[in-house]
Amino acid sequence: MPAYDASLFDPPAPLARVTPRNLSNGATVSDVPMLIDSGADITLVPHQSADQLGLRDD
Repeated sequence: MPAYDASLFDPPAPLARVTPRNLSNGATVSDVPMLIDSGADITLVPHQSADQLGLRDD
């Protein structure tokens, strides 16, 4: 069972620390906190992580 985080979410929610990778350029970002939501329709990545991965064009 994943740990619940009470410091970022109220009520506490399950959180995973992940290492996303951009398959196009090989860039990785370690220890990105991601909310676990099995009913979600989309996955959101923090702006800072997207920038570090080279995913944003703006």
